[in-house]
Amino acid sequence: MILVTGATGFLGAELITQLTAQNLKVRALKRTTSSIPDLLRENKLVEWFVADINEPESLEDAFENITQVYHCAAFISFDPKDKAKLLKINIEGTSNIVNLCAEHQARLVHVSSIAALGNAKKGEQITEKDFWEYDSKVHAYAISKYEGEMEVWRGIAEGLNAVIVNPAVIIGKNAGFEGSGAIFKLVKDGLKFYTDGATGIVDVEDVAKAMILLMNSEVFAERYTLSADNLNYKDFFAEIATGFGIKPPKTEAKPWMLGIAWRAAKLASLFTQKAPALTQDAARSSFNLSYYSNAKVKNAININFKPLKESILEVCQALK
Repeated sequence: MILVTGATGFLGAELITQLTAQNLKVRALKRTTSSIPDLLRENKLVEWFVADINEPESLEDAFENITQVYHCAAFISFDPKDKAKLLKINIEGTSNIVNLCAEHQARLVHVSSIAALGNAKKGEQITEKDFWEYDSKVHAYAISKYEGEMEVWRGIAEGLNAVIVNPAVIIGKNAGFEGSGAIFKLVKDGLKFYTDGATGIVDVEDVAKAMILLMNSEVFAERYTLSADNLNYKDFFAEIATGFGIKPPKTEAKPWMLGIAWRAAKLASLFTQKAPALTQDAARSSFNLSYYSNAKVKNAININFKPLKESILEVCQALK
């Protein structure tokens, strides 16, 4: 049987949808506080199991008769206040999953992130071979995903059958205005600025498809970058604006401008008691020119990624 962690999340729900479309039964983990997404509410092939990846005693029963595990559960935040939570869920939680997979001899596909990849050599794209180096400016989310990945490599060294995927920024019509959907909302609401940065982007359907193909392949002890293509933020925002039929952002934001913005957001959060809309880590990341290679995964499973123009248009149509 198949086990999926993070089943109520954006990626987890899409993954389960694709698995059950193949008439496969899935045991889906959810916390007591999580709601079942509409996408899966009427799915009869899903067995919901209440457990927390940070509570090994509740996880143990979930692994009964499990042969394949997709570990999608993770916490995402760029707020420095969330560092302890990031480390606990993304590192300790992953360690618990790794240990139980090893104990039950279940094959694991672990969802890491491009944040756990290293920096490219000058003028080249980032690949799975680039070495990740810690520095004082790296954000806690990147640390947590890298160290979580190290738990999987530790398991592999001890005999675990596992594969790691490193998705780029994941977009899709079912994200709503959460996660990457927040970018679409910013543009829809009349965003005026863009930064001189770039990153990899991928459709959630392709991420789930690649994970299933890798799970059912012969490869193990490998990591794969999942990115359809690389886009400068200016072009990304322009494509979103086109999808909504509005004017794209025209003004390039300079570092000093975002420096004022994240400080203002932090000050505002003191009064609203809500997480700041922009953090220093997020502002700094928006200026990184990060280009990712997808050659390795294409060669491994012969996948053709959906063109980003098509994906972006689908998201915009769903959010109109």
